[in-house]
Amino acid sequence: MHLLINIDVDDLARAEAFYRDAFGLSAGRRFGDGMLEMLGAQAPLYLLRKPAGSEGAPGSARGYHRHWTPLHLDVVVDDLDAALARALAAGARAEGEVREAAWGRIVPLADPFGHGWCLLQFLGRGYDEISR
Repeated sequence: MHLLINIDVDDLARAEAFYRDAFGLSAGRRFGDGMLEMLGAQAPLYLLRKPAGSEGAPGSARGYHRHWTPLHLDVVVDDLDAALARALAAGARAEGEVREAAWGRIVPLADPFGHGWCLLQFLGRGYDEISR
């Protein structure tokens, strides 16, 4: 199986700058003026320019205010404090305090397009600290 991640955005240039500055990704291929491949993660991210108000899921309009979806992505980092500072400087919004558990540290974020993300730093054996 091969995983691709597609992220709808209303401003492709702003999204490129955010994902570059916040997560250290770099631009790959450009597909016209509506799609950009971002590289540097284990799976490529494809930024798709979709205007606010255009149809998303059948019968629903896209919006770029903060929204909820039961799916979000975690960005695993070596230094959560440094990664959080970069993400905030790039335009992310923290949505809570850094929490620490036996497996690591985590902080929820929203990108400038309303998508939820978490920055996660594993400690010790990571999730194996709590597996049975």
